[in-house]
Amino acid sequence: MKRYINTFAFMLLLALSACKVSKDIETPKPALPVAFRNAATADSTSIADIQWKNFFTDPTLQTLIDSAIANNYDMQIAVKNIQSSELLFKQVKWNYTPTVNLNVTASTSRPSDNSLNGLSLSTFGVGTKHIEDYSANLGLSWEADIWGKIRNQSKAALAAYLQTTEAKKAIQTNIVAGVSQGYYNLLMLDEQLTIAQKNVKLNDSTLRIIRLQFDAGQVTSLAVQQAEAQRQAAAQLVPQFEQNITIQENALRILTGALPDRIERSNTLSNLQVADNLPSGLPSAIVSRRPDVKSAELALNISNAQVGIAKANMYPSLTITAQGGVNSFKSSNWFNIPASLFGTVAGGLTQPLFNKKRLRTQYEVAKIDREKTVLQFRQSVLNAVGEVSDALVSIEKLKTQQTIAVQRVTTLQQATGNANMLFRNGMATYLEVITAQGNVLQGELELASIKRAQLSAVSNLYRSLGGGWK
Repeated sequence: MKRYINTFAFMLLLALSACKVSKDIETPKPALPVAFRNAATADSTSIADIQWKNFFTDPTLQTLIDSAIANNYDMQIAVKNIQSSELLFKQVKWNYTPTVNLNVTASTSRPSDNSLNGLSLSTFGVGTKHIEDYSANLGLSWEADIWGKIRNQSKAALAAYLQTTEAKKAIQTNIVAGVSQGYYNLLMLDEQLTIAQKNVKLNDSTLRIIRLQFDAGQVTSLAVQQAEAQRQAAAQLVPQFEQNITIQENALRILTGALPDRIERSNTLSNLQVADNLPSGLPSAIVSRRPDVKSAELALNISNAQVGIAKANMYPSLTITAQGGVNSFKSSNWFNIPASLFGTVAGGLTQPLFNKKRLRTQYEVAKIDREKTVLQFRQSVLNAVGEVSDALVSIEKLKTQQTIAVQRVTTLQQATGNANMLFRNGMATYLEVITAQGNVLQGELELASIKRAQLSAVSNLYRSLGGGWK
């Protein structure tokens, strides 16, 4: 009969262990469009699936990105976070195993002659007024995972570990995008510096002609002053661009984990081509590609686990303890086997009573936090879709701007040439020449800015789709 009772108790324990005290919330399916707004196609092909070394083919840029991934301090911190989280995840697995402690104690006490122990020593004629106790034992304690508390702890630890890997991916995508955009900005500044220096030389030529005309009495000193002011305006841009180039070089070097210094480059902005075919893929794939969205999804797993843990804390916990070893009141008999052997086994249920309100509050707060996590996940998906759409429309409209800007610069360059020729022949005023030169300067600077914006928009599209961590 006793055997059947034990079997029934064991089956009951297994049944209770399989219980789920709380129901998990599945990852919600956010409302997603069939295709991204302004996307050229609506197929599954995406530039996010391309490895960054194949997407960014400029050798200098590849070297910078490679150095940044290897040496950037944010990346190194992310790696350390992964290592720390992995250790915690492995540690949680040991929660299923019993806790075992080795205890070795030796004690002596001198009871009062009027105490019960003192009178007992006198009565039985032990011959000493000291009570000694020598013990060496192994103590075991194990909490049965009846309500899935340990299981939820393991689930939360796993999700936290996976979150750190997604965080590393997110940092890498941002680094790849940041280095590429900084490199494009550096090439733009090189181009604008060259434009400013060329315009200064053009203004020098115009100023010499106007001074000759002033000496000949053909123009007033106002013409010379305005020509000098025009040249000074162009010359002022040169140190400004040189300053910005140095600052951008320093920023890129720091991003790669190196000290500020010059960056050698062999390419120019005009030589870089903006790709025409940039498939964005389907919006539904962004959940698995974007590390930040995936991290938000894992946060829901953690919230589910926290709700389960908070709910389990409200139920009784079953703890089994055991202790065994050797014990003696004489040191000479301490390890006398088997006479000194002893052992005890105990089991107990602990039900929280007076802190029930606090545990209930913790459970309700955990459920609210889980609802917040669902909202944050939906928000992350929405932001991701918006970033892709913004990048797509930027690429599309910047291409139109670039076409118009090229035509405008061509027209202004022709106008400047005609103004100089007419001015030399006395058929145009110096104001027309100065105006034409100022317009072509601004037009060429804006064209370089648009080209850089195009390249940066492509890089931003690659990042917003989740590319860069492969």
